[in-house]
Amino acid sequence: MSMFSDGLDKAVERSFTRPIPKSAGAQLRYLVKQHKGTRAVAQMLRISQRTVERYVKDQIKKPRKDLAARLQSEVKKRWQPQVRAKAKQTAATSTGLVIDTRARFGYTAAPGTTDDARLRHLTVALPPTYAARLFEARDQGATDQELQNIAAEGLQEIYFKDGGRRAAGLLVEYTDLEHIQFDL
Repeated sequence: MSMFSDGLDKAVERSFTRPIPKSAGAQLRYLVKQHKGTRAVAQMLRISQRTVERYVKDQIKKPRKDLAARLQSEVKKRWQPQVRAKAKQTAATSTGLVIDTRARFGYTAAPGTTDDARLRHLTVALPPTYAARLFEARDQGATDQELQNIAAEGLQEIYFKDGGRRAAGLLVEYTDLEHIQFDL
């Protein structure tokens, strides 16, 4: 499970203007329309083409739990692409995003200061530049560690260094992540 990627996806999903379809038939009809056929949907969901057709015609109504999870995940990936793009664009150009995290932060600081890692719960508004970097890296398939490093850099600059007004030589390390949530 990738906490950062999932957190960014959930933040964007909260900007949806309509809920995703609820029934399996409606979800599969949406995917069939998106992929222009049942064969591609069947391959994507790892089920037979005939099973997809039966869901589309509401001959089968209740999918297995694993299929229901895959189905919902695939619909969420494709749901309201224009709303999704607009939310990302707004966060990357004007509003930024809010990161709420509980993690252990380690420090590399000047001699004579403590560098013991401490568990902190932070809620910090990151500027649009960091939101743009996070979304761009996420869209290019960055690993969770790379996303974590971008977020750590943003927290370092905004929270710990206070925009360059203090702790000039401080380097922050983000470890032992317990919780992460993003809001646009």
